Amino acid sequence: IHPTSKAQYPGDRTTRVSQSTMTSRSATCALFLVLVRLSLPFPAAALAGHSAEDSIDTIPAERLKLLMDAGESIVLVDLRPAQEFRRDRLPGARSIPLTEFARRFKEVPQTGRVVLYCACELFQVAERALLLEAQGYKNVFVMAEGYPGLLKRGYPLETTQK
Repeated sequence: IHPTSKAQYPGDRTTRVSQSTMTSRSATCALFLVLVRLSLPFPAAALAGHSAEDSIDTIPAERLKLLMDAGESIVLVDLRPAQEFRRDRLPGARSIPLTEFARRFKEVPQTGRVVLYCACELFQVAERALLLEAQGYKNVFVMAEGYPGLLKRGYPLETTQK
């Protein structure tokens, strides 16, 4: 708003904006941008009343097995603790435990289909999927039944030889 402008329409007001008001507005904008940037590692915080599970793509264990049997290129990320991963896992899976995911997510390739799974609550895996999507990843899926769903169906697993 220009301090010397005249009202053009009935009800318009001429307003003088001080330098301190402009500085305050700039500070408010900067604070907003910082808050938005800080929320990127925690995309679930930006869901505005929606749960993380409502915002992700899921893949049933049966469909995942069909894709794997057909030779599809899939990046499997096991979010269970490392000691559980070492015991047994989906064939070809890589381990990035839930507690380390925020700092290690860049180990997940950005191309191809990515499937996250765990033996935890769905919202925990969903939050990791949203983090990937917020960082520009495409084709991220969560196996909703998780690791227990695989065990229940008797799907083949890799095991560590003792």
